[in-house]
Amino acid sequence: MSNKGKDIVEGSSRSSTTSISTGGGDHQHHQQQVPLSRYESQKRRDWNTFGQYLRNQRPSVALSQCNSNHVLEFLRYLDQFGKTKVHLQGCLFFGQTEPPGPCTCPLKQAWGSLDALIGRLRAAYEENGGLPETNPFASGSIRIYLREVRDSQSKARGIPYKKKKKKRIAIKHNGDTSTLPMQ
Repeated sequence: MSNKGKDIVEGSSRSSTTSISTGGGDHQHHQQQVPLSRYESQKRRDWNTFGQYLRNQRPSVALSQCNSNHVLEFLRYLDQFGKTKVHLQGCLFFGQTEPPGPCTCPLKQAWGSLDALIGRLRAAYEENGGLPETNPFASGSIRIYLREVRDSQSKARGIPYKKKKKKRIAIKHNGDTSTLPMQ
């Protein structure tokens, strides 16, 4: 089995470094290796993997020609590397959080992994010169797809996904207490 898309959603412990130039005069040019954060390393890996996926299409797709349909195909392609059991409607274990036995239902990418991946690719697209208005990762069709994956996995696995509430802070002003969202 191929590991082509595996690292993109799992993360990896491989470290990456970036060179930073520190000025020290006209004749001296010192380079220092600064390790990337785990997020930046994963974002770079994800971006490179997506670019490779586009190049492997027949015919290959230039990044400037990439649209939300290519992103959706990429997300579906990644399902083959998934580790999350998603029970089908006809399965005896559909809706059970802890099924008592094995079944033949497919393994897929978990919704949370796909959601995080899209967030990283959305940021990488703009960091690599893409315009926010043309960002295929920010498309409405991607949001709809992710919502459908979340809802179907929630039902299939019997695990409700609850949106995290924003923390609020209380402020006293002239004896009145009001709350404001935290930044």
